[in-house]
Amino acid sequence: MKKLCLTTAIAVLLLICSNGVQAQSTQTQLNQLELIKQFIGNWKCELGKDTTLIVEYSLFGTALDGNGKVVTKGKTLDEFKMLWGYDEKIDKIIAVQLWQSSPNLRILGSWFTSKTTAIAIPYQNISNPKDATETVNIELKTPDLLIETQTSNGKVDAILTFTHVKK
Repeated sequence: MKKLCLTTAIAVLLLICSNGVQAQSTQTQLNQLELIKQFIGNWKCELGKDTTLIVEYSLFGTALDGNGKVVTKGKTLDEFKMLWGYDEKIDKIIAVQLWQSSPNLRILGSWFTSKTTAIAIPYQNISNPKDATETVNIELKTPDLLIETQTSNGKVDAILTFTHVKK
């Protein structure tokens, strides 16, 4: 009798596990390479009175090449370059950012969590995102409106609103 109960319990456990695996494998995978293309173009964010952040992303093979600058009253305060590339092995987008005013290279791991939302964290936390003390949550409200929420230690540091600028 004990043997029958044990066998039945194992069979039920295997059935439950196999259903869970099937459910996970039938979920639609997000195509990170295609979704990143939503950023192509020119974006503008008002940082304050007379101060604007301007970013331009263009396609570079399957990656995005970005150039940005902070401008106040027509004068450039700072500039940066970014390269966003997809790493197939980990199914994540890796972003490298370098500001003209800083010698430090910033590397981020990023991925889309839905067709219109993405998250970016410091690369050193990519294997365990819950350990990240900094996060950037990105939401594409429309093809022409992007909201970026930057947090540190669970506290919101900034909410940036970008509009797609047509040339």
